[in-house]
Amino acid sequence: MKHVYLDHAATSPVHPEVIEKMVVAMEEAYGNPSSSHSFGRQSHSYLNQSREILAHSIGASPHEIIMTSCGTESDNMAVLGTAQQRKDLGKHIISSQVEHPAVIKALHILENQGYEVTYLAVDAKGRISVEDFKSSLRDDTILVTIMYGNNEVGTTMPIREIGQYLKENKHQAYFHTDAVQAYGLVALDVKELGVDMLSVSSHKLNGPKGIGFLYLSDAVELPSLIVGGGQESGRRAGTENIPGMAGFAHAVRLTKEDQEEKRQAALDDGDYLMSGLDRIGVDYSINGEREHTIGHVLNLHLHGVDASQFIIQLDLKGIAVSAGSACSAGTVDPSPVLVAMYGADHPAITESIRFSFGLGTTQEDLDYTIQSIEKILKK
Repeated sequence: MKHVYLDHAATSPVHPEVIEKMVVAMEEAYGNPSSSHSFGRQSHSYLNQSREILAHSIGASPHEIIMTSCGTESDNMAVLGTAQQRKDLGKHIISSQVEHPAVIKALHILENQGYEVTYLAVDAKGRISVEDFKSSLRDDTILVTIMYGNNEVGTTMPIREIGQYLKENKHQAYFHTDAVQAYGLVALDVKELGVDMLSVSSHKLNGPKGIGFLYLSDAVELPSLIVGGGQESGRRAGTENIPGMAGFAHAVRLTKEDQEEKRQAALDDGDYLMSGLDRIGVDYSINGEREHTIGHVLNLHLHGVDASQFIIQLDLKGIAVSAGSACSAGTVDPSPVLVAMYGADHPAITESIRFSFGLGTTQEDLDYTIQSIEKILKK
């Protein structure tokens, strides 16, 4: 049986060169980077080199990069840390209805602590309105947290416009964006975007799991949510994951070599899949849009098809897809993203499948997927 992986938005395969870099790092840089002897200094050199590569990739300075264990920790640090640091300035936060659970659940914690959160609605394409954002902004707003690209439908948000408005009006609110899905596919410059904080995870761009970072502008002060040693300039305690950082940095280096080509290839893969579905007569519509998109996510409403059963049938044929966020897999709750876009009673809630493309996706894979879908639907 053929095996086809079309769930890159959940996680991506580690690039072979990244694995090689990590093995070398484990062999050469096993000293504690906080130690003063030569072994520690060698590990610290790895740490510095990796941090420089990561910072350069988003137009930041190395000291503005805080290494974390994943995108979830980065999101938690930005949201919960801001609330803790700025509670005397206000308790109002602006977000959207379609954020990743790492942001939404952190906001729920804050609501239980007396904070007020405005969740901006999205249109049928999954995009918020800049005007809605402007009208929701208050003097006591301390944080705006809006994701760059949605993990379920791929729609991008007007981050640049929001950042520009906040800076032009010299508003006190910190601006955070979860860029986990966009990083590696879309050119990101934190100064141009006007963001104060930006979350990223390695395993979405063919790097290892267990490593990510939070960009923290010089203008932002956050308390450390993990206390202990003085690592990360006292902002995040814990012995650094040197092999993970080395692998992450190399994955970024590889991505930057042909970033736009990779994004276009993912878009082409989606178009090819849809043309195949058209050819075999599948009745479907796109959740999201192809204009404002991160590129590699294609969420389709397959009209009249039970998504949960369809995913099982595809899995039996060796094809991996999903119905939404991998972080919510196994739950029986409907996708909050699709509910926000269409309403709770829309058939797309139970009839939608997310395909996502990346390293290793071939035309042969897509042809096999199209053929398999045709056979399943005929049954």
